[in-house]
Amino acid sequence: MKRRRKRKSSLKWWLLLGIFLILAAIFFYNRFRTEPSQTASIVEKAPVASEKSSIIQEEITEEDMEYWPESEGEVVRHTYYTLSFNERHKQANWVYYRPRLKTGKEGAPRTNNFREDPKVATGSAKPSDYTGSGYDRGHLCPAGDMTLSKEAMSETFYMSNMSPQEPAFNRGIWKQLEEQVRRWGKREPIYVVTGPVFKQMKGKIGSSRVSVPGHYYKVIYSPSRRQMIGFVLPNEKSRKTIEEYVVAVDSVERLTGIDFFPQLPDTLENRLEARSEYGKW
Repeated sequence: MKRRRKRKSSLKWWLLLGIFLILAAIFFYNRFRTEPSQTASIVEKAPVASEKSSIIQEEITEEDMEYWPESEGEVVRHTYYTLSFNERHKQANWVYYRPRLKTGKEGAPRTNNFREDPKVATGSAKPSDYTGSGYDRGHLCPAGDMTLSKEAMSETFYMSNMSPQEPAFNRGIWKQLEEQVRRWGKREPIYVVTGPVFKQMKGKIGSSRVSVPGHYYKVIYSPSRRQMIGFVLPNEKSRKTIEEYVVAVDSVERLTGIDFFPQLPDTLENRLEARSEYGKW
């Protein structure tokens, strides 16, 4: 009788120990199973906050932060702007710059020292290519956006920064757009990419066979207000307002084959490029 009670007592303790071990196993399993998911959640959220703070710091405070577009062509870097040169068309695919405007006193005066660009390996166009052509030497990076110094102003007169523009276009609607972009540049740091559209061409000029583009574009990005805007204008006289030429940056990319501001996080880039709203500028 005593031996049977002892055996039952022993089985009871083993059963309790087994239940305890099972409960302990379930506890530790649940604990360590939830920790990885919490860690993963933090890792997924952290890059968003990290990217945002990094972008704000670099885009606004780092003057040398570069947002070069991605495209074919020889990249030529000057002190105050960078361009991608198209040998076939003897002009830039794009010119990228930040307006460098003199504050306070009057800035550097216009130089008009048009000259070949010594940094272009394949050779840029020459000033004489435009002589008697009926087209203006149209600035892509405007001289008026580089009043910071004599050097900045002078660099804008390299022929790699020129494109054949109808006089009525260059001195009309294109000038109005340049002036508006300049006003934005005086208000806040902005990044500008501008260039020709090599479709519906108007022929060639000069001994260098410089192509005459049918259209021109500008794409502007404001890091502080998280806005992007695009413009496409025909190389001709216009009576329209610049607001009527606003387009989504996505459409400019499809038209030119250029990827603008690819350094931005994809989610931000895609959102900003999908829509342009002039009223928000």
